[in-house]
Amino acid sequence: MTDPSDPSGKARREFLRRLGGGAAAACTGALAGAGALGAAQGVEAKADDADASPVPGYDWRKHRWGFGVDATKCIGCLRCVEACKRENSVPGDAHHFRTWVERYVYLEGEERARIDSQQDPVNIAASGSEREYRFANRYKDAKVEKAFFVPKLCNHCTHPACVQVCPVGATYKTEDGVVVIDHKYCIGCRYCVQACPYGARFFNEEHGVSDKCEWCYHRITKGLLPACVEVCPVGARVFGDLKDRQSPISLFIRNNRVQVLKPETGNAPNVYYVGIDKEVS
Repeated sequence: MTDPSDPSGKARREFLRRLGGGAAAACTGALAGAGALGAAQGVEAKADDADASPVPGYDWRKHRWGFGVDATKCIGCLRCVEACKRENSVPGDAHHFRTWVERYVYLEGEERARIDSQQDPVNIAASGSEREYRFANRYKDAKVEKAFFVPKLCNHCTHPACVQVCPVGATYKTEDGVVVIDHKYCIGCRYCVQACPYGARFFNEEHGVSDKCEWCYHRITKGLLPACVEVCPVGARVFGDLKDRQSPISLFIRNNRVQVLKPETGNAPNVYYVGIDKEVS
């Protein structure tokens, strides 16, 4: 298998050029077919240049992206989930998500939290549609001691287990720290889905490939924010360049006592949380 960390791999450079070239189309409307899954047609670059950037004017060697989540701010509105679906052409049902939100509720007299997400049947019924998402007010008559919402997504790990198990190198890590999938090469074996300790990947039955959050790579290489970050009304999601000490994510990490999910796995996640407790994993 080709080394997934090798930026000089011809197939990977070609994929990233196509992905970057589809930025304009992705930002103005949903892409169709394979392009909707991230293999947009487009930009040329020197195939023999190991440092060739996938997007004109963008140097991936100068960036290292990171993501922050402030659970003390999240209100569970799920606008992020809906925006992600629209931006990335994720199947329009209540069972496939690149990002999702979990609700943790501690009731009086109970030691463990009750956990649900927008995929819960009760919440689907409350929304009245599999294309719009709401949390049902199921605890209105209960004695709640504590409750909070936790947005989740791919952690874009420094040592991603998903990359290690992919038998064809379809999933790999870019030079700027984003774990992506080249759906042109994905064979649908689902090894990566099983290997991810965070449950951040799903299988797209229609296209026969695995899928996940890519931090809206087509947007961030153009200087835009991921769709979920852009629509959050309370600033619960933070994104930026870890190489820039004054970026939103660098300030978020420096000014808060952050933590990552499942540090014991050794994957070294690059999504940093504030305001969660031990129940969150």
